[in-house]
Amino acid sequence: MPKPIPPTIRFVSPSKSVEALQSSASPVAAFARELEYRDWLTAHSHERGQLLYAVEGVMQVRTSQGVWIVPPLRALWVPPNVAHAIRMLTRVSMRTLYIDPARAPALGERCRLLEVSVLLRELILALLQEPVDYAPDSRGGHVGALILSELARAPAIPVEIPWPNDRRLVAICEAILEDPGRQFALADWAGLAGASERTVIRLFPRETGLQFRHWVQQVHLSEALVRLSRGDPVGVVAQALGYKSQSAFSNMFRRALNQAPNRYLQREEKLRVGPGQRSIQ
Repeated sequence: MPKPIPPTIRFVSPSKSVEALQSSASPVAAFARELEYRDWLTAHSHERGQLLYAVEGVMQVRTSQGVWIVPPLRALWVPPNVAHAIRMLTRVSMRTLYIDPARAPALGERCRLLEVSVLLRELILALLQEPVDYAPDSRGGHVGALILSELARAPAIPVEIPWPNDRRLVAICEAILEDPGRQFALADWAGLAGASERTVIRLFPRETGLQFRHWVQQVHLSEALVRLSRGDPVGVVAQALGYKSQSAFSNMFRRALNQAPNRYLQREEKLRVGPGQRSIQ
C-alpha cells in the first residue's frame, strides 16, 4: 500500500468504539467522527463491510489496489477485511456505516464509489439517533432495512485510480495525485522518477491495467468530482486541470461518465444542502 507522509500529517488510530460495532447484533451500525485536515487514519480493516461517507469534507482512501477520492454526496464501499488508510483532504464530518458480513456480498467484493441520495443521507443520520443494538421491528430496524434497500440501488461511479507497485511508477503517481493540473509531458514524468519514457509506457498497463493517459484521466475525473461537488464552475475546473478548453474537458467527462459536467453540476447544486446537518458525536 502506498504510504506517502506529508510533513504536517497527524496519524490517527481507528476509534476503539468501531471495534465494538463489529460484534453488534444489528445488520447495519452507524458511527460518527470529526477529523481534521491532514489527519491520516492508519491502515486498518474491519470484520464488517464499511460505507465510508462524510456529510462534509473530502477523503482520500487507499488500499493495495487503488486510490479513491470521496467528496460529499458520494460514499466508498469497502468490503469486509480490506485494509485501507484514509487521508483527510479537508476537515471531515464522517458518518459511516458498518454492515453485517452476511449482507455485505450483495454490495460487491471490490471497493466502489457510490452515489448517496438525499434519502440515504437522511437515513444514515437517522440511524445515528438509534441504539447500536436495535430490535428488528424497532425504528432502528426499519431504518437499517431501508438503508440496505437504498444501497442496493445506489448507482456506482466508474472512477478509480488503480495503484502500481513499481517504485518508479509510484513516484510518478504520487506527484500527479498531489498536483493533478501540472502540465508535464510523459518524458518529464519519467525523468522525475529516473526512468525512461519507454519503460513507463511499458509498465503502466502491466501495473495498473491502464495506459498512462487513461490513468491520468481517472485522476482528473476524481478531482473534477470534488471541485464540482463544491460548486466550482465547469470552466474553472477545466482550467485547474490543465485542459486547453472547457469543451475538451467536457468531452472527456461526458465520455467517461455518460453525462455533461454542466448537467452534473446542476444536479450537485440541487442535492447540496447547507452544513446544518446534525453533528452527532
